[in-house]
Amino acid sequence: MAKRDYYETLGCDRGADETVLKASYRKLAMKWHPDRNQGDAEAEVMFKEVNEAYEVLKDPQKRAAYDRFGHAAFENGGGGPGFGNDFASSFADIFDDLFGGAMGRGRGGGGGQQRGRGSDLRYNMEITLEEAFVGKTAQIKIPTSVACEACNGSGAKPGTQPKACRTCGGAGKIRHAQGFFTLERTCPTCQGRGSVIEDPCGACAGAGRVTRERTLSVQIPPGVEDGTRIRLGGEGEAGVRGGPAGDLYIFLSIEQHAFFQREGADLYCRVPISMVTAALGGAVEVPTIDGDKTKVKIPEGTQSQKRFRLSGKGMPILRSRSAGDMYVQVVVETPQKLTKRQRELLAEFDKESSGETHPESAGFFAKVKEFFQGAAGEGA
Repeated sequence: MAKRDYYETLGCDRGADETVLKASYRKLAMKWHPDRNQGDAEAEVMFKEVNEAYEVLKDPQKRAAYDRFGHAAFENGGGGPGFGNDFASSFADIFDDLFGGAMGRGRGGGGGQQRGRGSDLRYNMEITLEEAFVGKTAQIKIPTSVACEACNGSGAKPGTQPKACRTCGGAGKIRHAQGFFTLERTCPTCQGRGSVIEDPCGACAGAGRVTRERTLSVQIPPGVEDGTRIRLGGEGEAGVRGGPAGDLYIFLSIEQHAFFQREGADLYCRVPISMVTAALGGAVEVPTIDGDKTKVKIPEGTQSQKRFRLSGKGMPILRSRSAGDMYVQVVVETPQKLTKRQRELLAEFDKESSGETHPESAGFFAKVKEFFQGAAGEGA
């Protein structure tokens, strides 16, 4: 039985564009879908025909071949003039899902002597806030795979060399002609390398790499933040049989500091002060991240949680000559374990206090009084 014309199957003209083809396909695929037509053999056949037609016509190259040669373009052993294996091999990509994506032209690069890239490695490093401020050069030790010195990474016994794979002739791929299509797949004997090792190296068992502990120098720039990632190119695992090495990634975490909290490039320091200093004013010495100290002037009548800004005393901004700021937040400390005389003095002070002495509390309780008076008036 002759196949129906693909355009007729989809109900489209030969000049239909991609949008029209797609819309028609979706409509017919939903109509004939087996889930909607359970037990209907005719619907199953129609569904297959619709999918087959769209599979060809949606691809510009396949559609051009179909327009020229009809169904013969896709039948084993058939075809029109000049339509041989070289042209048909451009269709090999439709088989990628079935054979692991290692077919067709232009996929996976050239064949033969393929070398596997080494894996990337991760190293977690914890540093102090002071080290993040000034930067540092750290020495780290990592166990990793390195190229075998005995065979120079080839995997073959010293004095010998890997030999071309007899199965694929050193190409790393096996080609198989089927009608108009030429299929390519990775050679199962050499796994795409194009060569095999008949006499493996005794030091690395043919892998071309061995495990060693290496010491590396890592430069940490000033201003790094928690979670910063530093990449050392080519310092990861050695590649398989001379392949390129992977990369090493250093992930930084910063220890919690005794005095400072960090937000970006700014630092925050919480400083307790006495009630007397807050009331009369004065000065306090506070540490700075550079290991020095500075004085912060406390004005008379300073309230708790007041912040003072020290410009440029924060963390350096990465890859910049600028720096953040440091904020000193004062917390007024209530005195404890008072002596009898201290209690007497505070009591005398309280008697002589007025709304001007404690304006915030006086204003608050004045509003509270007005609130209750208003509530009482509404209830009368």
